Amino acid sequence: MIGTTDNSIVIDAPAGYVFARTNDVRGWPDLFTEYAAVEVLEEEEHAVTFRLTMHPDENGKAWSWVSRREWDPRTRTVRARRLETGPFEFMDIIWTFEELEPDRTRMRWVQHFRMKPDAPVDDEWMTGNINRNSVEQMRIIKERLEARRSTVVGLDDVPSNTRRGGDMRTLLAPSTIGSAFGFGGAVRLRPGERTREHYHPYSEEFLFVASGEMRVELDGRAATVGAGQALLVPRGVRHRVTGGDSESLVVFHLSPLAPRPDLGHVDTEDEPAAAGKAAPAAAPAGPGHAEAGHAKPAARAESGRASAKTHLKPRVKETS
Repeated sequence: MIGTTDNSIVIDAPAGYVFARTNDVRGWPDLFTEYAAVEVLEEEEHAVTFRLTMHPDENGKAWSWVSRREWDPRTRTVRARRLETGPFEFMDIIWTFEELEPDRTRMRWVQHFRMKPDAPVDDEWMTGNINRNSVEQMRIIKERLEARRSTVVGLDDVPSNTRRGGDMRTLLAPSTIGSAFGFGGAVRLRPGERTREHYHPYSEEFLFVASGEMRVELDGRAATVGAGQALLVPRGVRHRVTGGDSESLVVFHLSPLAPRPDLGHVDTEDEPAAAGKAAPAAAPAGPGHAEAGHAKPAARAESGRASAKTHLKPRVKETS
């Protein structure tokens, strides 16, 4: 006989976010209530071998074993197995993540196992044990992931991106809080500092000057935006911003998201214009932001717009 369990839950968060967070084994002690520690033993691009240690049971025993996980980001499928099987002859696991809506995901755990003949419990007992525990841990993971989506994120909580000019910080994004329809943050500009010209093929960009002043060029048309003022950069419009006479803090938001991060941002010049230098002829403007990547420098479209086409009975809990 082979024991089998099959449990699922719907989480109000994007599939990519749920997939990434639940496969970050280093974060499992903060995601599951039963795990005390994770030690990564070997790591590859789409696989990890690790030692998982549970919190001590009522007898003070801290169960521990080594597992290996392999995943396919394209299909969002994870396959795992115990390398140190303990009381099991084998334990194989499959996790899948199904996108129901852009911000709703069905996470499913299927486990196949067989207990050793000399194990203190049989397959039937273990099946019931795993089912109870999986349901509880899934509930906890759902609560924690959904709560994290409303986490307050500060400028110093995220890395700085300066490759396109300015000190750009993406605070709210699919990678940070699991946003499903847009992303945003802020960019600091020194006096006269300019960002690289670019456009967004799929997104509108909303710019708000929190302090200072900025000059925005949109397909060659110039506009000055002061503190407390905002400006819309339409989809596909080439743009660049330049800081004013004092340091500026500009808040940005882009929506909707591009189909893939690398499609969200197209640079139209190789590097940010140096502070104090004149802008190239017909140079449009805007802070350099992308969800998680960008396209290579591209030739400008004639109109300046881009197409959107383009876990012994004492205590045995298994969830990993």
